[in-house]
Amino acid sequence: MSQISLKELTALSQQVLRHHGFSEPHVEALTATLMAGQADQCASHGVYRLLGLVSSKQAGKADPISEPEVFDQAPAIVRVDAKGAFSPLAFRRGLPSLVDKAKHCGIAAMAINHCVHFSALWVEIEQLTAQGLVAIACNPSHAWVAPSGGSRPVFGTNPLAFGWPRPNSDPFVFDFATSAIARGDIELHRRNEQPIPEGWAIDAQGHPTTDPVEALKGAMLTFGGHKGSALAAMIELIAGPLIGDMTSAESMAWDDGANASPYHGELIIVMDPARFLGDTTAEHLVRAETLFESIQGQGARLPSQRRFKARRETAATGIVEVPTALLNDIKALLN
Repeated sequence: MSQISLKELTALSQQVLRHHGFSEPHVEALTATLMAGQADQCASHGVYRLLGLVSSKQAGKADPISEPEVFDQAPAIVRVDAKGAFSPLAFRRGLPSLVDKAKHCGIAAMAINHCVHFSALWVEIEQLTAQGLVAIACNPSHAWVAPSGGSRPVFGTNPLAFGWPRPNSDPFVFDFATSAIARGDIELHRRNEQPIPEGWAIDAQGHPTTDPVEALKGAMLTFGGHKGSALAAMIELIAGPLIGDMTSAESMAWDDGANASPYHGELIIVMDPARFLGDTTAEHLVRAETLFESIQGQGARLPSQRRFKARRETAATGIVEVPTALLNDIKALLN
């Protein structure tokens, strides 16, 4: 394991992306997302993803320079066409309009179309809770996940994220795949030659496996059996056909064996407590704090608590840890 300053890692990421022809707006947006994952000590959503960014671009499955186009779709809907580029810049471009619409209407949605999505949704969710808004985000991916009771991939990892703003405290945020684990975690087990836990995946014959190589050839499993499977199907629908974009199976077909990052859409739904509650907003936000206190008061942990703690540690030291082999692979991208 190598220790490196977050500042140095940020510069390295920017250098790699520029070397591979990414425009400066994409360099900035992508690196900010990567470093957010790294600072929170979420290895599967940090600088490791840089490898996929470059390989997807090299495979011709991600545009490194397209400028997103923002459309005023309806009074409470904004649409952003990412034009085949990675999603962080498209989110940035649509964010001001989404916030304005939510604060005017009380509820608003943003559909990001034709984007290559590659990382955690909490990075986007926290930009909305910082505005005092409640937010939900979801997207399909590639068809890697079998439905409950099935043996062949149909769903993507299909993450679902939620954020609730809290006065004078970290927001309440969760961001999880509807699969038993994120795809990146299996990839990291493969890189480190470590077995995966039972219940994460099945092999190509539909048998349970703890071998990450066989898991990547077979199918991942949903969390919670039929419950996770139903949520995954919901996300396929509302972040696929509802917004005029691809399902996970269609994304996989479009990939055509390139092993690039998923190509699809993303749906973000935002609610403004001030518009729902008016003069009683503060009163009801205090009631929400009672809920959080009742959870933590009995020793239970709120989602993302570990991330926020890690973020503060990183801010204090300025140092992050990256596997030496991974760091070498990233530096090799400059050759």
